[in-house]
Amino acid sequence: MSHENYSTITELVLVGFSNHPQTEIPLFFLFSLVYLANLFGNTAVITLVIVDSSLQTPMYIFLCHLAFLNIFFSTFVVPKMLFNFLASRKVIPYNFCIAQTYIILFLESTECFLLAVMVLDCYVAICYPLRYLLIMSWSVCMALALGAWIIGFFASVVPLYVIILPLCGPYVVDYIFCVLPILLHIFCADTSLQETVMAIGGAGTVLFPFLLIILSYLRILVAVTKIDSVKGRKKAFFTCTSHLIVVTIYYGTGLIWYMRPKSLYSEEGDKLTSVFYAVVIPMLNPFIYSLRNTEVKEGMRRVMGIYKNETKQQIAN
Repeated sequence: MSHENYSTITELVLVGFSNHPQTEIPLFFLFSLVYLANLFGNTAVITLVIVDSSLQTPMYIFLCHLAFLNIFFSTFVVPKMLFNFLASRKVIPYNFCIAQTYIILFLESTECFLLAVMVLDCYVAICYPLRYLLIMSWSVCMALALGAWIIGFFASVVPLYVIILPLCGPYVVDYIFCVLPILLHIFCADTSLQETVMAIGGAGTVLFPFLLIILSYLRILVAVTKIDSVKGRKKAFFTCTSHLIVVTIYYGTGLIWYMRPKSLYSEEGDKLTSVFYAVVIPMLNPFIYSLRNTEVKEGMRRVMGIYKNETKQQIAN
């Protein structure tokens, strides 16, 4: 499938929430606060794991990758959305729109595989506790993390190059950012093949990792029921609680957003879903993991204690 010259297209209208102008200023301040919380929370997780050696375990290494992905995802979406809340001409450059489409699909695919890798870590920790350090070695940990990024790239960016078609005027994207399901509505040609490819790609990058997660949790559930002590069972369940909450929120939103037929498309409903998906979820992830995790809390206390001691020494000197 050949790609036509898009040089005549310089920008597209990005409708966003301009149909409800009275909400734009309040939403600007709300999403600005959420975005700052996202940056603070995810950066804090990455910094904490780097500084505190006791947290440099497979679980937290994977969490760092997830935190970096959350920052990257939101930064590629939110600033432009915030700018358009205040702009009189709500447009997006064509090249940036296409870049958003590629990057968002790539990061979504990668996050699906990262969540699958993280549940494998939980599975090994609970089902093979005595062999955990041997199985989840540093080299295996890094290979799994990098593998999630590489597979996410080849499962999304490469097929998307084939799917993208010339756009037809008027060049209006009735959304808050550029994603493939929305661009399908302004492709010039018949999109039956593109929808089929997107469904197959969704099955590979969304449903396959999700199935792996479900099977892993079933095995974890069986292993936990074989633990004799109540305290041991609670500890095992607590190990996976944060991941389970993140998976439920992420896949619950993602499946509604992507894996629905074109006949059920709803502009306003999709906008609300995408805001939650691109703005709120990346902000929630670090807080879900930190607020329910005593190791993270203890790590924060240690780092803060070191910082306070260094500050006192500098003052004393």
